[in-house]
Amino acid sequence: MSARSISSRDNPAYKQLRQLAASAQARRKAGRTLLDGVHLCEAWLQQRGAPLQCVVGEGALDQREVAAVLANCERLGADCLLLPDALFAPLSQVEHGVLLLFVVDVPVPDALPALAGPALLLDGLQDPGNLGAILRTAAAAGIPQVFCGRGTASAWSPKVLRAGMGAHFAIDIIEDVDLERLVVEAKVPVYATSSHATATIYQADLRPACAWLFGHEGQGVSDALLAQATRHLTIPQAPCIESMNVAASVAVCLFEQVRQQRFGA
Repeated sequence: MSARSISSRDNPAYKQLRQLAASAQARRKAGRTLLDGVHLCEAWLQQRGAPLQCVVGEGALDQREVAAVLANCERLGADCLLLPDALFAPLSQVEHGVLLLFVVDVPVPDALPALAGPALLLDGLQDPGNLGAILRTAAAAGIPQVFCGRGTASAWSPKVLRAGMGAHFAIDIIEDVDLERLVVEAKVPVYATSSHATATIYQADLRPACAWLFGHEGQGVSDALLAQATRHLTIPQAPCIESMNVAASVAVCLFEQVRQQRFGA
């Protein structure tokens, strides 16, 4: 085993890890994030390759899955660190989690891609659990791109990563996007859900490529963006319920589109 052992809290490499674990600002400045646990680390290896660092707590070395991840990282030439459990604990936000994490660069496109194919546009979503679930649904439905508007929660925060369950690594996520400009220049129709729409998602032909626009959990899509959408659609629901959870709405819409594309309108 070629992992470097760190035993001091004053070690510079450990101090950098503590900063990344504790501070969203530090993660943004470094352009990096932490992947916590076997599932996320295995998914990164499968989809993206070697991490910048693989960090393991000594108490996890006898676990087969952790040992396999560490061996893969060493084979790929990643920087591997071994910490006493007491030093590892402050790095993780998962209670009673496996003592394994990756440090990775947050993927950032060289330029803003054009909205020219299937995509999801998110306007001001705030809840990390919702955002992670939406990314997981988008990946499952075969949506290759997700554009996050300004004010949307950080897609690469530890909470969103855990909720996404590896979906981040299968799709392109573009953050801090001017959605109004993106929609104006779109090469495909943009559909927005609205409780005031008369046409339902089941009446629309969703087989051609399109982009879906969803908004803030409480306020929905902004009026300016809603006005720019190609078409407004509604999800039929019982009148006693005012609205659906946004992550559930995304799932309903995307998989109605999947159904139509596979089996016909």
